Amino acid sequence: MFTGIIEAIGEVVDIVEEGSNQHFEISSHLTPELKIDQSVCHNGVCLTVTSLSDETYKVTAIDETLKRSNLSALKKGSKVNLERCMPSHGRFDGHIVQGHVDLTAKCTGIQEEAGSWLFDFSYQTENQEYLTVEKGSITINGVSLTCFDSTFESFRVAIIPYTYEHTNFHQLKTGDAVNLEFDIIGKYISKIIARKKS
Repeated sequence: MFTGIIEAIGEVVDIVEEGSNQHFEISSHLTPELKIDQSVCHNGVCLTVTSLSDETYKVTAIDETLKRSNLSALKKGSKVNLERCMPSHGRFDGHIVQGHVDLTAKCTGIQEEAGSWLFDFSYQTENQEYLTVEKGSITINGVSLTCFDSTFESFRVAIIPYTYEHTNFHQLKTGDAVNLEFDIIGKYISKIIARKKS
């Protein structure tokens, strides 16, 4: 389990395709603290460390993960947001994040304010199974944020300077795809209500 509080930005140094899978080699200052079989969140996607070297580590994304997330768009040099799983004695600074991406969204606008940034996103879902609620939690590329101006298919978030500089939000452009994980509590409630209606 994760909290959506990014620990570091990693850099993709190599990508190897094997069948429908992709193996990513990541450079990060967290590498010396990792171990094989450890779960690490990459842009909001939980992946398992499969090998380690002095400065880099490797993870594998299967076809289903590549189709559901923006990992398939990564290239050598791409920056990814990283978070290790939360220790049992740690503080819950963000919200409950599983590292299971629900779908991708498109950045539709970036507006610089006096010392912060407003990012607009839109997403499409056929059955409205997923939605954002005003002042509710959303995970974007692994970052725990509060959304507002929410509709059935769009929302806005405000990014403070620290988050802007210490995540890959500073590289985000209009039209880019991001990974979304909706609040797990909201998803459970939505599922329960849907079953009662059927």
